[in-house]
Order: sequence, then structure tokens, then C-alpha cells
Amino acid sequence: MPETLEDLVMMQPPTAERPLLGSMILVVEDSRHACEAMRLICQRSGARIRRAESLASAERHLRTYRPRIAVIDLGLPDGSGLALIERLASTEPRLEGIIATSGDESLREAAIKAGADTFLAKPLLSVSQFQQVALALLPDQARHIVVATNAVDDVTPDPISLRDDLSLAAELLRVEADQATLDYVAGFLAGIAKCADQPRIAELGDMVRQLSTNAPDQKSAHAIALRIEEEATAFETV
Repeated sequence: MPETLEDLVMMQPPTAERPLLGSMILVVEDSRHACEAMRLICQRSGARIRRAESLASAERHLRTYRPRIAVIDLGLPDGSGLALIERLASTEPRLEGIIATSGDESLREAAIKAGADTFLAKPLLSVSQFQQVALALLPDQARHIVVATNAVDDVTPDPISLRDDLSLAAELLRVEADQATLDYVAGFLAGIAKCADQPRIAELGDMVRQLSTNAPDQKSAHAIALRIEEEATAFETV
């Protein structure tokens, strides 16, 4: 017997409007902005979402939950998403779907080689695109669902999630300016800039990447962190 209203809803059969009803999706994503987009997509599709912001967090979720599909970003704070894809692809019973995502489309081949069923380039903003990809990975009965055509197909994440992402990047630069941190922050900023179509954030990512190619120093990292915090203030109100 269902314990909550959400459990009751998840027990209902999928519909054209909510074709992923009853499915749990694990989203392994370090960006709050990108994850907010996935949350909205899953909400409109009827799926339940669990978010992990790192490889370690994903492993904890997988010990507790059994998702049908995992959506895995390839750039994570504690390593590459490719490692998680390789593990999940070789674990029995295998998840029904493993979807790799990245703003760097050149990683598509590596993701498929690691064991991903498919690769989706960021930004992921289309509800119908994700529904069609997800349904193609599920058992035959799910594939026969005709997805409803919605007048509004794209999702728009809350801009405050960008503030949170920028604040995280600034904090990382303030704490440590070693090579690994700089490379991660540069890639992180480039990714959210592409997802949110924010050229100024891309410029900040370029500044961090330039610093990583020189002799990294904490003073310069702090200066860039201040610039990032200033940019974050633009997203403090909706």
C-alpha cells in the first residue's frame, strides 16, 4: 500500500502526457542549473528524480535506490562520469538506461565506448527529446506510448540556480588554487555558460583556464573568485 501521495501517483500507468510515470531517474550532475532543467523535464514527464552531485554521492544513492535510468554528466568534482558509466554498464542486473551528458560533444565516442546507451549534448531543455530518448531505452511496453505534443516543449530553469553554481565556483577558487581545482572550475563554468547561454560566464571560465595554464597562484584565483561572485549577484532575484 502506498505511504505517500507521490507513491500513489507513481503506481499509476504511464500516459501520453506523462510517459515516464512510475520511473525513477538518477541524475548525476554537479550543476544546480542543469539539474533544475532535468528536474522540470522529469516533473513534466511523470518521473521521480534523485540527484547526485558527485561520484561519491551517486554511489550512496545507488546503494539505497534502484533507478531505471541514470543520466550522468561526464565532468564531476571527484572524477569523470565515464568511470561510473563503466561500472554501471558491467553491473548485473544492469540499469535499463545509461545516458551520458556533456557540453563537450567530442566526448560522445568515449561515453559510448564506456558503456553508455546514448549521449545527449547539453543543454538538455527539451521535454519531448528526453522523453523519446528515455522511452527508447525502456522495455518494449513503454516504447509503444505515444508521447503527447505540447505547445511549450522547452523548460526554463530558475535563474537563482545559476547564482548557486557561480557561488560554488568562487568558493572552490578561494579554498584551493591547485591545478586539478582550476581545471575543474574552468570546465564547470564553461558547461553552465553553454547551458544557460551566458557569454560572460564563459569569459570567466576562460580566465580560470588561462590561470591553470600558467603558474597557478592563490592571489590570482581570489581575484577571479571576486569577479565570479560579482557576476552571481545578477541572479539573486528572479
